[in-house]
Amino acid sequence: MGSVARAETSPRTALRWAASAAATTVLLSGCAVSGDGSDGDAPGTEQAGTAAQLRCESDGGQRQMRGAWLTTVRNIDWPSEPGLSAQEQKDELDAYLDDAVDMGLNAVFLHARPTADAVYASDLEPWARYLTGEQGGDPGYDPLEYAVAEAHERGLEMHAWFNPYRVGLQDPDIEDMADDHPVKENPDWLVDYGAEAYVDPGNPEVREWVTGVIMDVVERYDIDGVHFDDFFYPYPKDGEEFDDDATWEEHGGGFDDRGDWRRDNVNNLIADVHEGIEATKPWVSFGISPFGIWRNDSTDPSGSPSSGLQSYDAQYADTRTWIQDGTVDYVAPQLYWERGFSTADYEALTDWWAAEVEGTGVDLYIGQAAYRVGEDGWDGDDALSTQLDYSGELPEVGGDVYFSIKNLREQAADAYAELADTHYAQPALPPQADAPENQGPLAGPVPDVRAQAEDDRVEVEWEAADAARFYAVYRLPAGADAGSEEARCAALAPENLVGLTGGTALTDTDPLEDGSGYVVTALDDYRAEGPVSEAADIRR
Repeated sequence: MGSVARAETSPRTALRWAASAAATTVLLSGCAVSGDGSDGDAPGTEQAGTAAQLRCESDGGQRQMRGAWLTTVRNIDWPSEPGLSAQEQKDELDAYLDDAVDMGLNAVFLHARPTADAVYASDLEPWARYLTGEQGGDPGYDPLEYAVAEAHERGLEMHAWFNPYRVGLQDPDIEDMADDHPVKENPDWLVDYGAEAYVDPGNPEVREWVTGVIMDVVERYDIDGVHFDDFFYPYPKDGEEFDDDATWEEHGGGFDDRGDWRRDNVNNLIADVHEGIEATKPWVSFGISPFGIWRNDSTDPSGSPSSGLQSYDAQYADTRTWIQDGTVDYVAPQLYWERGFSTADYEALTDWWAAEVEGTGVDLYIGQAAYRVGEDGWDGDDALSTQLDYSGELPEVGGDVYFSIKNLREQAADAYAELADTHYAQPALPPQADAPENQGPLAGPVPDVRAQAEDDRVEVEWEAADAARFYAVYRLPAGADAGSEEARCAALAPENLVGLTGGTALTDTDPLEDGSGYVVTALDDYRAEGPVSEAADIRR
């Protein structure tokens, strides 16, 4: 079944169609015919006997991260309860992915390793208990494999979300740990911390193990990203000490301060994971969603104008170093506070993070608190859109990720609908991964594009293109000459984007009344767009 572009067009979108003529003028200079046959064996280049390819410059205006976390730990989002059949789990997952498309999102962050276990088939760690109710219980299918395939078919990126150190609660996670769990086989890795337990970041064997687990997923699954949240060393608890005396004594000799050593332990893991991904699948993005405050400026002049918990000191998460060293591709700080909140003002913290990434090549997305809608300070249908009213205007902010997708469909549904109407009136392509220097788009031209009007919709179909990961479908502006190269380039503007899909068909549910036709581009693994197709003229 072909994908459907479900996003509705708001009244203000009609005004954007009028801008297409101006966009045409701007984009004419971006038209370029490529392919002299000199490099015909490379993906995305012209082959002998084919027509010259039309490549068009784009300012990337339609690129934006629009993601949501899909949480498995404690069955917060999915599965709704442990012990569902494989088909019931698939049905629930399909519904979440359909909702993501309906909401205008383009990425889902699936909790693939919640508590040192696996929501995927693994020879390294047992199945997560949130699937069957028992750690190690086989759900009868591979959830991550299924999620990746279904997300891509819908034009959604699928990012695998890992907790590197958390093993879980003493009851039930530690008490009911599977017999073949690596921590049971290596009990010296475990550090009890009140009602919780973690593996010790100061143990080099732990770092090697965690990195290996992540790289196993990178190598075996066609994921679009690897994602960590804010759990490194545990959040402080009154009366509790993280007992890493043994590893500090054995491995901390190069440091005078245990805090510096702990931060170095985390830094090394981040660098190892980033290096492994770059060497294996460099198009897979690696990013982290840290607690929203690195340090307060009262502690460190480089810190933010805030007065809350400091992740640098409390969790030994030195996000600022990861940005400066380029060991992450993006950061998505959890800015779960409202504008004007004195302890941690959303505007002030967004400004601080924007300044930190500026000029570094590290992307910035904002972690948004959909779960807070309905609380004090988060009332009204504009509870989420008011956040983007500010951060969406900053050029360094490349998008947003929402916690969580269940909250978006439940208590935050009205607030998200307001946000979508205000800020997501048009679809958006996902951010582009950094490709090797001098590498152009790998995807070839999309052949045989066809468009057929049926009642109040248009069915657009095409044949598969070489090296295509996704396809982007664009409407030609009204009155455009479908046979013109200039018009085809002009179509590649944000206001003309119909949607994204992993298949070879897409339904435009809101076509122009006097539409001229459609063009399609293929996105490669790096999400770079290949040549623009010939136009399908629905007026013929």
